Amino acid sequence: MPQNEFPTAPQQPSARFMLDRPAHFVAMGFGSGLSPIAPGTAGTLWAWLAFWVLQPWMNDTRWAWLIAASLPLGWWACSVTAKNMRVLDPSSVVWDEIAAFWLVLWLVTPAGFWGQLVAFGLFRFFDAVKPGPVAWADQMFHDIDLANDPGAWRKAGFGIMLDDLVAAGCALFVIAGWRFFQ
Repeated sequence: MPQNEFPTAPQQPSARFMLDRPAHFVAMGFGSGLSPIAPGTAGTLWAWLAFWVLQPWMNDTRWAWLIAASLPLGWWACSVTAKNMRVLDPSSVVWDEIAAFWLVLWLVTPAGFWGQLVAFGLFRFFDAVKPGPVAWADQMFHDIDLANDPGAWRKAGFGIMLDDLVAAGCALFVIAGWRFFQ
């Protein structure tokens, strides 16, 4: 058996599974990851909606603290959920999209709706297509020896978060370049 395959079938995402543990609830984006169509896009849309709802009470310091806290929280939640699903990078785990897109939105603010829509499109492009550095980050932790590495699931959780942060960086790089040449 290859080193990254499991002796038992993967756990399918469901509302029951999501509500079983707080880590699952967080990792699955409070339910947005259960979308049967494009769960990563659903998670990113949830992040955008949450950003709009929170924005009246937030300032740069609060956003910085929330995003800084969301990264280790996401690492933990994604690690636990991937392990319990027996899948290295489950599509229903969308906290990575949420934390990364909050970072994008925070850094493009005060962009209005259309600017945020462009940021959404760029982030989804880089996350879904995975060109260049995003593909590198995505593959970095896919050859984990699950049977013999005691830290394998922590590495998997880090990998889940990493490619979305790189996608966010790529989207921000394009936006910065566009603003520079305006």
